[in-house]
Formats: sequence, C-alpha cells, structure tokens
Amino acid sequence: MGNEGDEEPTGLEGRFGRPGEETALIPAATTVLLRDGSDGLEVLMVRRNSKLEFAGGMWVFPGGRIDPDDYPDGRVEPDDPEVVLAAARQAAVREAAEETGLVVEASTLVWFSHWTPPPITPKRFATWFFVAPAPTELAGLRVDGGEIHDHGWLDPHRTRQRRNAGEIEMAPPTWITLEQLAPYRSVDDAVRDLGSRPPEHFATRFASVPDGIVAMYHGDAGYHDEDPQRPGPRHRLWMLADGWRYEREPA
Repeated sequence: MGNEGDEEPTGLEGRFGRPGEETALIPAATTVLLRDGSDGLEVLMVRRNSKLEFAGGMWVFPGGRIDPDDYPDGRVEPDDPEVVLAAARQAAVREAAEETGLVVEASTLVWFSHWTPPPITPKRFATWFFVAPAPTELAGLRVDGGEIHDHGWLDPHRTRQRRNAGEIEMAPPTWITLEQLAPYRSVDDAVRDLGSRPPEHFATRFASVPDGIVAMYHGDAGYHDEDPQRPGPRHRLWMLADGWRYEREPA
C-alpha cells in the first residue's frame, strides 16, 4: 500500500453510469466489520442467495450500490471525490443495517481500499471498502432470508482454506481483503494500521494461464499489457484448479 500517483485509473474519475465502450461503473460500498474472537480476529460475512444474478451463492461482506439518497443533501455529484466518498460512507452504513440489522456509526468507518472490475465485466461495481469495529450491541444481528441466506463471524485464514477446499465461494476482492486481515491479532491493531495508510486502489486485469486464471493488479510486471508471463515483480491472485493464491513481490 502507498503511492498511487502513477497508477492506472481506478474508477475514481467520474465515469459512473456513463455507458461507452466499457461497461458502465456502478458506485458501491462494502463494510468489513471486525470483532475480537476467542481465537483471534473475526470478520462478519454473509452468503448471498444463490439465485441472485450478481455474486449468487458467494460469501461476501455486507454492502451494495450507492443510492442517490446516500449523497449529502441528495445532490448526486459523481465527479467530486469527496462527495462520492461521503455517499459511499453513508451507503456502507445503510447496507450494513439492511443486510445484517446492525447499526454502524459512520464515524467508525475507515476507508482502506477501492476496487474496480475489468472493463468487460457484465456488471461493474466500483466499490469503496471500509473497515470498522463491530458495534458493541449485536443482539439485532440477523439476515432476511431473501437476498442474504446465511451469516457468520469467520476467521480470515480458515475462510480462505474453506474456499480452496471447495466448501464456499467468494470473489477475488473478498479473498485479498481476508489476506490483508489475516496477520492482525486484534480489531484495534487492524483498524489502527489500515487507517494509517493511504487507501489502496485495485483495478483488476484478468489473463488466462494453464489450469486457471490470474488476476493482476498495480505493480505486477504483466499488468499493463496483460501478459502474465512477463518477468518481473508480481502482484496477482492465482485462481487455479487446485486453489487460489495471492502473490505480491516488491519491485
């Protein structure tokens, strides 16, 4: 994480909802809620209805698209980064309440990453990821049984193991977020450290490799020309038949 000044566009340039050669971007927000469990850090995840068109059946973090009412004073200004960030923060709070019943204070949210899918993705959610301590009051935690069919407080490391064992499904941003969280031993450590860094922007580029697909990100030697064989530093998620693996090597 760090200097993003010379990287590829990440969906923060006001292209939301503007169709063209690329699939239009839909602004969205995700809330990664953490608590201290008996064996270490736990993250709240929900399983989406398998019949849903987008991410059906996957385990995800609570979240969804940014609605017009989420913008300050109801003024939709997609070209103003500060206004969109405020709207994303409000959407994260609203979606957490709608999908889990939990009341999350906007002031506790720490923006730590932003994700933009490849241009050819059929439905492209440009998503702000926020991390926050779980509310002290968890009695209201529940899922509606409609869009969301299950939930759980999960260990980041074991959850990735379950995906590789074929027990659950998830998307690349979820995997990498869990990888980012795995080293932390407490909520305070995670929130403090992630909040001390500039938010990291991931604009995904896919390429085919033997036995699967590789998702490449900024800093990968093959990122710009989408050549996974190009020698050099690596920043990628290997999504192979025998399992997923995140690789990040410095230049």
